[in-house]
Amino acid sequence: MFENLTDRLSHSLRSITGKATLSEDNIQETLREVRMALLEADVALAVVKDFVEAVKQRAIGQEVSRSLSPGQAFVKVVQAELESLMGASNEALDLTAQPPAVVLMAGLQGAGKTTSVAKLARLLKERDKKSVMVVSADVYRPAAIKQLETLAEEVGVTFFPSDDSQQPIDIVEAALAQARIKFCDVLLVDTAGRLGIDEAMMDELAGLHKAINPVETLFVVDAMTGQDAANTARAFNEKLPLTGVVLTKVDADTRGGAALSVRAITGKPIKFLGVGEQTTALDPFHPDRLASRILGMGDVLSLIEEAEQKLDKKKAERLARKVQKGKRFDLEDFRDQLQQITSMGGITGMLDKLPGMGNMAQMAQQQVDVKQFARMEAMINSMTPLERRRPELIQGSRKRRITLGSGTQVQDLNRLLKQHKQMQKMMKKMKGGGMEKMMRGMGGMMQGGGGPGPGGMPPGMPPFK
Repeated sequence: MFENLTDRLSHSLRSITGKATLSEDNIQETLREVRMALLEADVALAVVKDFVEAVKQRAIGQEVSRSLSPGQAFVKVVQAELESLMGASNEALDLTAQPPAVVLMAGLQGAGKTTSVAKLARLLKERDKKSVMVVSADVYRPAAIKQLETLAEEVGVTFFPSDDSQQPIDIVEAALAQARIKFCDVLLVDTAGRLGIDEAMMDELAGLHKAINPVETLFVVDAMTGQDAANTARAFNEKLPLTGVVLTKVDADTRGGAALSVRAITGKPIKFLGVGEQTTALDPFHPDRLASRILGMGDVLSLIEEAEQKLDKKKAERLARKVQKGKRFDLEDFRDQLQQITSMGGITGMLDKLPGMGNMAQMAQQQVDVKQFARMEAMINSMTPLERRRPELIQGSRKRRITLGSGTQVQDLNRLLKQHKQMQKMMKKMKGGGMEKMMRGMGGMMQGGGGPGPGGMPPGMPPFK
């Protein structure tokens, strides 16, 4: 996310860090580079002009702290203006209403509304401990109703059935009555979208909004459409009283123009970012943390929060006890570790949030086979419980059976077994000595003592393509 913008900004800001003082003359070239970086990121022209002017005024004004070098001060100014551009802080959903609080989701077809409804339902259920009901008022696309039903079952929330013979207002009013009977805290309403903005759709949405009076009206928009996303959000905002924006497909957006333009153009806060296809892949939007990531400073706070929410603490504690007692690290333990890494967005998702590791995340994205974890898990699932506990039994016909069952090749299985063996050796070094021994062991491996994993990755990590 934002790789191109981060690269360009990092390069342009480096040129100013050696300056003894900040003046209009010596920041001119850097400001020009910042302007080009933002335009290449598909940030709206009007937003770029205002941003660069604001940075210039603050940089040559009285806000430079004596404890910072001029270069550091300039970076701090750019970061502060990025935060100001995207909103001062995270703005959570306002659900302070007589239950059920109704949240209306609007947007164009293909933006990811239905998936976002399921993601938000899961977030409200798991993080905020809310009782959630979802309903689809998209009578033009029966597949959307079925999709929402499937997703509701997956995330464990109540689904209110509807069909294409009904009117959207009738559907939602019936769902609202049922949500009251079931004492649901929140009702999430999925609405119909079109390929473009048209009068009929806007009239229908406005009528629906008036009938149910939602506490939140969220506009769901594809981040990859760049400044078009901001312009579409503005068009919706003129017809519908939006309270916030959900940016989807942010993980695939290397430019970042939408995230930097939406707030400035619409005046509405970005409340959530869709960062993947899984129903767990919805993050609250924190402007300060995103500004830090754009400038290559990482986002450790989000990484910690993600770990607290997504990692299975019981499995981690069980593995820790097992290692301390010197028990074998088997393939079931290995599978658990793969699942934990996947839940955190994979290797690249974690690297992207660590300070100074943005380039490493890009390299990993280019070189690591992102489907490798799924293949590794499929191979382990194709083994018998005995084979998972005793991998040394996997020979000859067993290998053929496992690879046939998982749709993989024998060389894939051999690679998996080798990686597991390396991980097992590292775990043995942890017995009794805790973290200190593990770090010494890892240090030896990185220096060549234990041999790095395939493709130069640490042991246990997936190999490069």
